[in-house]
Amino acid sequence: MKHALQEIIERHKKGMPVGVYSVCSANPFVLRAAARQAKESDSYLLVEATSNQVDQYGGYTGMKPADFALMVRRIATECALPEERLILGGDHLGPNRWRHLNPEEAMARAREQIKCYVEAGFSKIHLDASMPLKGDSSKSGSPLSAELVAQRSADLCVVAEEAARNFSKRELKPVYVIGTDVPVPGGAVGSLETVRITPVEEVKEVLQQTQEAFFSKGLQDAWERTIAVVVQPGVEFGNDHIADYQREYARELKQFIEAEPQFVYEAHSTDYQNREALRAMVEDHFVILKVGPALTFALREAVFALSFMEDILAEGNRALKPSNMRKVLDRAMLRNPEYWQKHYGGTKAEKALARRFSFSDRIRYYWPEPEVQQALQKLLSNLRVFLPPLSLISQFMPAEYEALRRREIELDPETLIDHKIRSVLKDYVFATSSNTAEGNSVVQPLLKEPA
Repeated sequence: MKHALQEIIERHKKGMPVGVYSVCSANPFVLRAAARQAKESDSYLLVEATSNQVDQYGGYTGMKPADFALMVRRIATECALPEERLILGGDHLGPNRWRHLNPEEAMARAREQIKCYVEAGFSKIHLDASMPLKGDSSKSGSPLSAELVAQRSADLCVVAEEAARNFSKRELKPVYVIGTDVPVPGGAVGSLETVRITPVEEVKEVLQQTQEAFFSKGLQDAWERTIAVVVQPGVEFGNDHIADYQREYARELKQFIEAEPQFVYEAHSTDYQNREALRAMVEDHFVILKVGPALTFALREAVFALSFMEDILAEGNRALKPSNMRKVLDRAMLRNPEYWQKHYGGTKAEKALARRFSFSDRIRYYWPEPEVQQALQKLLSNLRVFLPPLSLISQFMPAEYEALRRREIELDPETLIDHKIRSVLKDYVFATSSNTAEGNSVVQPLLKEPA
């Protein structure tokens, strides 16, 4: 049985400007919105968990791979998305969480991690062994050799293949993504010229070294199911700025991959790119577009807008006890600054602004906290009892106001949140679909390739 992603790539290689977007989030609001959008657009839903988010010990979400898979499947079922349209992926699977350990111990844990992912039904596997481990001869801060990374990646692939064979419920063999040239976590960009574009020579070396390592371990069949290379096409975002895709800077990457019948590119950190840029990326063979923070940023915007409306409705209304949603979130971040303090600098006021409004959206780590969840449920409950008038919605959520006026959605706080998140997802549907309403060549006048 051929994997759905292989079919999409085959269509792309035949000249159809199609792709797939990958939802990288464990947030239930985001996952529900993504499932509903996939059902509406009659497309696949690719959901990915990262190696630090979900592992055999629970990761920072407290979920093991089987737990995450169960949650996503339940949400898909609730949203009436057919099971065959759901694809689960594992991102950056490897020894990343155990860099403080020696290679033998770190790789042993990475092998167990990848085994758990495959046995839980994850069928898109990003092999990432690029990080130096304790005792590696690589200088501090410098990358490992492509040969060593390839050897360790092949070692992980052996485990994935064995797990797929031994797991009786697995009818579909996993597909693999290699390469690790991704933007700096959290983003740190100035002008576009400072953003690193992956050189073609590095892509060639990754492909050559990984193929040799796979073949040395008898993984020829797995190599045939290796579908994409992760590269940096020049897209990044920071706390308050975005580096937009400029296709002329990625021209060499585009031309190289066109001559490779098997491979396309996977692009990380495509968050906040406009729909025309996303469409241009797909046309330039960045077929897999990953998005995460932009979706939880939209969630945060919606919740804050509802919170501002709640505050206004509570003025002079003793029956409405406000949730203090924004203050509760900030208290949670100040109480446990682990997830934001390395990303936000400057004065006290600048840090406070970044905590609430940064594109990096470190707030996403705090939604699961009990106090935050309690405040969120109170906010939603309040606004179901005390419905905000259309005039107030127009002030704080103008796009949702328009949707209400067109009777596309109902006046319910969760529906408003869902619409806000799906407004981001629809840009990715536009970028990856072969049947966009505006037509396939809409980006050409805006993002021309140099002659």
